[in-house]
Amino acid sequence: MIDQNAEALSAPAASYLAHAASLLARLADEQHESLAVAGRAVARTLMRDGLVHIFGSGHSHMLALEAFYRAGGLAAVDPVLVESLMLHGNAVLSTALERTAGIGDAVFADIDPGPDDTFILVSNSSRNQVAIELARAAQARGLTVIGILSRAHAESTAAVAHSPGLLELADIVIDNLGTAGDAATAVPSIPAPMGPTSTVTGAAILHAIAIEASAIAVASGSVPAVFTSSNIPGGDALNVEAVARYRSRVRSL
Repeated sequence: MIDQNAEALSAPAASYLAHAASLLARLADEQHESLAVAGRAVARTLMRDGLVHIFGSGHSHMLALEAFYRAGGLAAVDPVLVESLMLHGNAVLSTALERTAGIGDAVFADIDPGPDDTFILVSNSSRNQVAIELARAAQARGLTVIGILSRAHAESTAAVAHSPGLLELADIVIDNLGTAGDAATAVPSIPAPMGPTSTVTGAAILHAIAIEASAIAVASGSVPAVFTSSNIPGGDALNVEAVARYRSRVRSL
């Protein structure tokens, strides 16, 4: 039972929620052009029966999962999930591995994307080595690369970077509007800021792109496969065709 006499949220908690809400509102105003261009790129992939490969390491891998096999999400999504670059096995090691040269090239070769595919790469700092290698490899094959990142973070480290990051490499850049370091809320007596925002805005960005791409595809006479919830009447039956269509190409299905 909820205590009806409970006090209101603390100022830091309320501040975080208000800040997250403001970032979502700003996305529509400040990133509308990039979102529209990204939507057109993904629409082309959908109309040509390609795949949308989504990659992020560390916490950013959650965005690949967010877009995959999701109620209301595109069936043509291929989440690039490399366990050693996620957190559940060894979080500290995953940080070291995402900075290691050569892994991105190996991951790309393993994916072996088709000529009509698109990549969405998520790196809050823009400096993730694996994402950078994936971007270069995809572009070398003539594929469009969409980068989701924090421009503030990327620009804060540009002076000390030894090579271009996703900010400079991606064909389409979408700023998640986060601060350098991601966490944005101060809590008294705690030296480190709390309240990261990249997952909140990143998820919204991915769904906005998917919706924009789907609307464009439909307007051109091509209806993309979209998953529905398995927990509604008839949901499983509605998803059978989408799963069958992509199971041979999306290894996580």
